[in-house]
Amino acid sequence: MKTNHDAIIIGGGHNGLVNAAYLAKAGLDVLVLERRNIVGGAAVTEELLPGYKFTTFSYALSLLRPDIVQDLNLVEHGMMVLPMPRTFQPDYAGNYLLLGADKWENYHEIARHSRNDAEAYLDFGHKLDRLCFALKPIMDEIPPNILSEDSAEIAKREQLHVYLANLDADLRALLDIFWTGSVAEILDEYFESDIVKSLLASSSIIGSMVSPRSPGSGLVYLFHVIGEFDGVFGEWGFHKGGNGAFTQALARSVAAFGGTIRTDAAVDHVIVADGKAVGVALADGEKIYADTVISALDPRRTFKQLVNPATLPSDLISAIDSYKFQGTAAKVNFALADLPPFPGFADRPDIFQGFVNVGPSLDYLEAAFEDAKLGRFSRRPFLDCCVQSTIDPDMSPAGKHIMSCFVMYAPYHLAESDWDSERENLGDTVQATLEEFFPGFSDLVLHREVVTPLDIERIVGLSEGNIFQGEMFASQMFYNRPAPGWNQYRTPIEGYYQCGSGTHPGGCVIGGPGKLAARQILNDLIGDSRVVAR
Repeated sequence: MKTNHDAIIIGGGHNGLVNAAYLAKAGLDVLVLERRNIVGGAAVTEELLPGYKFTTFSYALSLLRPDIVQDLNLVEHGMMVLPMPRTFQPDYAGNYLLLGADKWENYHEIARHSRNDAEAYLDFGHKLDRLCFALKPIMDEIPPNILSEDSAEIAKREQLHVYLANLDADLRALLDIFWTGSVAEILDEYFESDIVKSLLASSSIIGSMVSPRSPGSGLVYLFHVIGEFDGVFGEWGFHKGGNGAFTQALARSVAAFGGTIRTDAAVDHVIVADGKAVGVALADGEKIYADTVISALDPRRTFKQLVNPATLPSDLISAIDSYKFQGTAAKVNFALADLPPFPGFADRPDIFQGFVNVGPSLDYLEAAFEDAKLGRFSRRPFLDCCVQSTIDPDMSPAGKHIMSCFVMYAPYHLAESDWDSERENLGDTVQATLEEFFPGFSDLVLHREVVTPLDIERIVGLSEGNIFQGEMFASQMFYNRPAPGWNQYRTPIEGYYQCGSGTHPGGCVIGGPGKLAARQILNDLIGDSRVVAR
């Protein structure tokens, strides 16, 4: 087996695969090493029950940077994203809010709850689109180094400052609130109906230890709505076959450009000689050498597990020690005998062709968060659900369904118990919550899979089960992701880079960290004869 390569990528999650494909496309001899027996990281599809395909962890696409699809020929390799045109939010007593792709249908649907909110929805949506267009270029560029005294970096920082200062005044004011404030501040200014506000606010808490009224929730919300499907901001899609089929398309892209992927290849540590990364040692003792080593793992593992932290600058290690993971999300996946029942919608399977949000008010979301602050999972959790088989019938046998439920809040650190003891209790709580809003739900359950934050850490390797490789608060974004001075994908060790979601632009199935890290690596290798355009 070959033991020398130009570049080794540690971790076969989607960012590692994106990074590998770009480097291989540039002519480098690339090897991806994945600890599990399948690639994809948290973006996998698994048949845990014959005929039923589960998106065990992540389950939808939106934030994937559009240029990656073209650059890596992903459609040619099988990428197929299906629309998720609906968002259904059940309320109490059979009430609901059902939004779709038609803005005028949405107008009339919201007007059932509040005519003022219907008008505000158009105004707010237009302003939000303008802000997303303004910020989109920042998502796709290597951020400046805030600590650097290099004239080029100083110029980049000044250019960015001028760009943001010249935004329209209303956008600048909105951005200021999003950056440090709560999403509730913004929504309370525009809307009056609880069900409208809570549906929108759900994007502000996904995977984060915040409530809609917490400072920081505004930025989490903004990050999620800047994603797009088919050019529309804030829209989501479901990959045919689940996110595992998407990462398989990425794997085929890596192979087509000449890269190699090895599974069941756990890396123990990076081999460093004279301050330079020269290869990796696997858990079984095998050593593989390369001029460049890239970690797609989270910042804690990148700087404190794969290399000796005593050899790194103390300020970097201090920043990594202070870096907040705070995993707060779990997954419960169901195999169902039929669609969940909802009063008056027996013949409307289309209501499930998208997201189903169980969280009918801001107070409901706040109460769920209060439990998490006390170190326990929410007694009445917020659920972000998707009956994926209504979008892709091949995910389950004919007439049967699968339902993916993203659960908030499920804090990694429990105050009075542990997750091995609480796993099924969490599953029971989620099932009881669904029964409350969809009477008769429990009678449909054929199989249930509960994935706790501890499971996410054990299986996928995400520290504390944080799905974003670290909280996406202002203190941990852009200049500071994952640490000031080390936000440009390099590390203090020559030839050792980082490309995981713990770097800019952040988490979700986004690909941006892998792409931008490849750009930085290739910039550093300009003039090297190994870098050949293909």
